[in-house]
Amino acid sequence: MSSTKRKQIKVKAVAPKLKLFRANEPLLSVFMWGVNHTVNELSHVNMRLMLMPDDFKSYSKIRVDNHMFNKDNMPSRFKVKEYCPIVFKNLRERFGIDDLDYLSSLTKQQPIACDSPGRSGARMLMSRDKKFFIKTLVSEEVEMMHHVLKQYHQHVVESHAHTLLPQYLAMYRLTVNDVETYLVVMRNVFSPRLSIHKKYDLKGSTVDRSASEKERADYHYEDDQDGFGSPPDSPQPITPMPQFMGELDPDLERYGLHSSEESGKHELYFMALIDILTKYGMKKRTAQAAKTVKHGAGAEISTVHHEQYAKRFMEFISKCFE
Repeated sequence: MSSTKRKQIKVKAVAPKLKLFRANEPLLSVFMWGVNHTVNELSHVNMRLMLMPDDFKSYSKIRVDNHMFNKDNMPSRFKVKEYCPIVFKNLRERFGIDDLDYLSSLTKQQPIACDSPGRSGARMLMSRDKKFFIKTLVSEEVEMMHHVLKQYHQHVVESHAHTLLPQYLAMYRLTVNDVETYLVVMRNVFSPRLSIHKKYDLKGSTVDRSASEKERADYHYEDDQDGFGSPPDSPQPITPMPQFMGELDPDLERYGLHSSEESGKHELYFMALIDILTKYGMKKRTAQAAKTVKHGAGAEISTVHHEQYAKRFMEFISKCFE
C-alpha cells in the first residue's frame, strides 16, 4: 500500500493596513467596535411592529479573542454586551436617528472627552460631530434603566418622541482587561451646529449649589443672587410637565424653543432633563439624614424623597421662567 503524504503550507498572518476603530485607549476602540458590531447585527433582524415584554429583558453578548487585527488599538481579548437591543433600536427610530448616521458619528472617529457637569464622577464623552454623548454608569443606574425602560418607551411613543427627558439611544457593558464599564449613549441636549452663548445648570437645591467664580466665567452666568440666572426674554411660564412635553416644535433642534415675539430678538433656548437614573434607596436615605443633621431640617438640600424632589424642582424651574 502506498501512503499519501500531505504537504503542509504555513501561512503567515498579515496585519490589516487600514486602522479601524483607532483610539488613544483600548476602551474607546472596543466601544467603537461594539457599536459597529451590534448595529450591523440588528440590521439582519426582522423588527416586529410591537415590542414584547421579553424585549425589555433581552441582551446580546459577544466575547472576542483578537489576533493580528488592529493590534495597536484593539486589546487581545474583550467582551461587548448590549442591553435591550431591539428596544433601543426602536427608540432610535422614533427619535429620527438613522443607523448609518449613528454609526458614522460613533465609529469613524473616537469620541472626545468633555468635562462632566455633575458631582457623580461619571465620565462624559462626545462624538466628534457633537450629536451624541456617551456617559459611564454605575451598576445601580443600569438597574434603574431596566426598571424604568418600559415606562420610558411608552412615554416616548405617546409623546411622539417630543420630550424633555434624555433621549437614550443604547446601553452597553464593555469588559477590557477584566474591568467592566457601563455606558449609555444619549442625544446631545444642545445643537451640534449652533453656538451656545449661555448655559444654566438649574437645580431645586440651594445648599452648596452656588456658582463659583470659575463657573460664572466658563458658563457666562448672570450676575444675580447665588449665580442662579434665568435666560433673558424667556418663553411663556412652564406649564405642567406632561402638557409641556408635547409642545416642542419638531422642525427646530430637538430641545429647541423659540423666544417670544415680544422679546424683539430671534433666540433659541434649549431645555432638557439630563439625569433620571438616580434611585432614592438606602444610600440616598443615609445621605439625606447626614445632610439634614449638618444643615438643619429646613435647609434646601439636594438629597430628598423623589416626590418632594420633583415638586421642588418644578416650582424652582417655574420661578426661573416667570
